[in-house]
Amino acid sequence: MVRVKTDSPPRQERKPLHTVVSLLLLLSLFGCASHAQKDVVFMHGILASASEFDYFTDLIKQHRPGTRVYAVNMYEGFSSVLGLWEQVAGIQDKYGPILSSTSSDGVVLISYSQGGIISRGILQSMKHNIETYISLSGPLAGQFGDTYYLRFLFPLFIKDNIYRLFYSDFGQDISVGNYWNDPHHQSLYRNYSTYLGLLNNETFFVNPQSKEFRQNFLRLKNMVLVGGPDDGVITPWQSSHFGVYDANETVQPMEKQKWYQNDAFGLKTLNKAGRLHIHTVANITHIHWHRTKMVFDKFILPWL
Repeated sequence: MVRVKTDSPPRQERKPLHTVVSLLLLLSLFGCASHAQKDVVFMHGILASASEFDYFTDLIKQHRPGTRVYAVNMYEGFSSVLGLWEQVAGIQDKYGPILSSTSSDGVVLISYSQGGIISRGILQSMKHNIETYISLSGPLAGQFGDTYYLRFLFPLFIKDNIYRLFYSDFGQDISVGNYWNDPHHQSLYRNYSTYLGLLNNETFFVNPQSKEFRQNFLRLKNMVLVGGPDDGVITPWQSSHFGVYDANETVQPMEKQKWYQNDAFGLKTLNKAGRLHIHTVANITHIHWHRTKMVFDKFILPWL
């Protein structure tokens, strides 16, 4: 019988078993490292503390082991009522090296309530490495409402007359005064607002750092804004999405604001580039944004 010789593929050398195991182990480690490279910083709200984010910190440890998490433990309790530029400066002194570090894949800054407007000051006034900023029900465009926080802190005032306190030199040393945005007294607001007015670049006085504020803001890759109609504290609740009351106390969206239209601090650029992500969530009251797993799963975990 004649045997027909056929060509067969050359035999490949098998890699030693220990080499294969080593490669798999390295790939596994690199896979874990891809999640562990980002730093997470939490900024608490008014009259609160770093422990406010204990629940979300535990969830991060479960879902992203190895992630470095920092909860700002400054300006807690009644010291949270101090002027916001003072708070921003203090936080930058302590946490600046983390917020501006280039040793990681970026920083995720997560804020709640008043922490949102504090975070705006941080974002705009320093050269940071914050990749993603997530705001949970923050008064990003100001506050104007008779809430239980206002009644507790200032029992002698209501929203209609507290502008007399807030729109003064003394009132601008109070955190709430720094982002009080009274639609009926806009001239006083633009004359006295040394914080929100400066961040929006809409004061009667010139901010010599306005260009720097805009450049720093645009260092963000993504801004995630979460708020909802059942919040009960942020007023209007659309302020969490940069909405503002007009003189008739009708909410006007950010697109109708002059500071948006002239791109005063970069929000329009961020939005046009698809880097602004706005979410409306019903049936969550103010104190539950950072205590609700659905909020974590949908609006925080995907960015870690």
